[in-house]
Amino acid sequence: MPQHRENSNSVSVMDLLGENAGGVRVSRHRAEPSTADRVKVAASAAVAAGALIGSAAQLVPTLANAAPVPANNDKHTADAATAVDEAVKQATAIAAPAPVEASAPVAEAAEVAGQPAPFGLTNLPPEISGPLAQAEQTLKSLQQQFAPPAAARPVAGTISSGFGSRWGAMHYGVDFADTLGAPIHSVLSGTVIEAGPAQGFGLWVRVAQDDGTTAVYGHVNDMLVHEGQRVNAGDVIATVGNRGQSTGPHLHLEIWDAAGNKMDPLPWMASKGVVMQQQWGPGL
Repeated sequence: MPQHRENSNSVSVMDLLGENAGGVRVSRHRAEPSTADRVKVAASAAVAAGALIGSAAQLVPTLANAAPVPANNDKHTADAATAVDEAVKQATAIAAPAPVEASAPVAEAAEVAGQPAPFGLTNLPPEISGPLAQAEQTLKSLQQQFAPPAAARPVAGTISSGFGSRWGAMHYGVDFADTLGAPIHSVLSGTVIEAGPAQGFGLWVRVAQDDGTTAVYGHVNDMLVHEGQRVNAGDVIATVGNRGQSTGPHLHLEIWDAAGNKMDPLPWMASKGVVMQQQWGPGL
């Protein structure tokens, strides 16, 4: 019969159960967070809160200088201020986390745990990286809503015909070949001054832009805006169509100056930060 002798390396049942198995408290075998771990959590929270408050502070001037919104502008500004205030409150909450008890080190790297790295900050504990990622997403949504891009590409399609003489006549815009129903984005922020039928274009949308120019979007299939509506750069205002004098689905974009003179859209867009290469193809 084998003998189970104990030696210096043996583990007894009492060892597994704890200090006392007979009615006395059994040890928990759970590592309590050390002072160093708590300091790491506090330091991580402070860095995270600083990043969040800094991003919110950068957003405030942008909101203050944003283009005015005609309909209920006071409410628009108040909503923005309230949202930023809530983001800062989240930072304050993150900066003072509740006491942590965990079986693993509390300063475990966020990327190792599969957690996001908000604001580019790594090595954050999961209990900080999670809420901070939500706050970062809130700020990004606010920036998109209240601080639209300065300019945007009108469609994803390629240029099929440029500004200038074409087939013995002057072509006053740039054609972008794209699929039927593809979204058309407003190049600049402005106000819709017309959305409806137009000779040669079938349907068009015209936007009086904030820089004093007018953008014309021709041959559209669906109009998603109406006269008098305020639009931001990047907003979807229509879809690509094949209406009017057209041989295939495309967007015809024209830019008129303040006097109504038609200019080449490509250098004008480049001056706004939207640089596009000429890609010649069949004229549409």
